[in-house]
Amino acid sequence: MQICGFNKTTLLDYPGHVAATIFTGCCNFRCPFCQNGDLVLHPARLPQLDEAEVLKVLAKRRGILTGVCVTGGEPTLQPNLAVFLKKIKELGLLVKLDTNGYRPEVVEDLFRQGLLDYIAMDIKSSPEHYAAVAGFPGLQMDRIRKSAAFIQSCGLPYEFRTTVVRELHRAEDFLSIGRWLQGSEAYFLQSYQESEGVISPVFSAYSKEELESFQSLLLPFIPNTSLRGVD
Repeated sequence: MQICGFNKTTLLDYPGHVAATIFTGCCNFRCPFCQNGDLVLHPARLPQLDEAEVLKVLAKRRGILTGVCVTGGEPTLQPNLAVFLKKIKELGLLVKLDTNGYRPEVVEDLFRQGLLDYIAMDIKSSPEHYAAVAGFPGLQMDRIRKSAAFIQSCGLPYEFRTTVVRELHRAEDFLSIGRWLQGSEAYFLQSYQESEGVISPVFSAYSKEELESFQSLLLPFIPNTSLRGVD
């Protein structure tokens, strides 16, 4: 596993659980608003954490932690992800996977092996604008649709979430997303946050009131639509 970051305790990343967060390197998308630019563009330049040491820390903290969030980058690119998740499960910890959904076959395989307890999938934009917002001109939208449909039907707790960027998202995008993901268990609109790690630091956030207007468009399709990271 290419582990480039490790947060020993979080109350935010795994809903309802005290968890640790593991950050993997590399991503197949190039979302220009991504806040983990080094993980995506230059993972080899970052300190690499020893997998055995990370597992040792998790084992010691089992009385505190109930789960582990594996995020990135894009975790499904890691060739030995299943082996690593099995080791986490053997510690008696729950596993939350954060994914962009571009490798549905990996998500499905991890599910079949019983290695997932919660799935969070980033929804970059409406299908019409997905490739542009993901920074992936050759993106195959059917792969994204396949992951979303599987997550909706697999029976695990899940969430979809979109980081909302003023320069990239419009009301029409959320109407399209609502129609696409109608009936989903949970959908979050996350406010864009400026940081030093952003790949292209040229973007800005919508106001809370504007985000609430997008939320109101989504509620008829996805009643459990909430704002996250908004003051």
